[in-house]
Amino acid sequence: MLEVSHSNELPPIPSKRYFSIGEVSELCDVKPHVLRYWEQEFTQLKPIKRRGNRRYYQREDVILVREIRNLLYLEGYTIVGARQKLDDQSGDETAVHFDRVLIKDMLAELTELKNILEG
Repeated sequence: MLEVSHSNELPPIPSKRYFSIGEVSELCDVKPHVLRYWEQEFTQLKPIKRRGNRRYYQREDVILVREIRNLLYLEGYTIVGARQKLDDQSGDETAVHFDRVLIKDMLAELTELKNILEG
């Protein structure tokens, strides 16, 4: 059975260029072995591999992982269905979705900074 956190709120994505698999695991509430499996199932998910096959995810990869998680865990798609949905999305629609996610994350970060400065 799939393990899903009871909280639908995921933490904002920090302003970094690269993320380790452990960081992506925490940011997306998905275990590292699931991320490695999704790399095999979703051709769009291609983290950079460096020395010793260490994976480094970029911000776009983290957003894609969150989208895959949403399709599988929250919307109830199968792996095949989620893959097809991602394949069917046009580039423009995907870009608009990524922009929305980025804006949401930026707003969360700004709110957090505001609270720190006021507190």
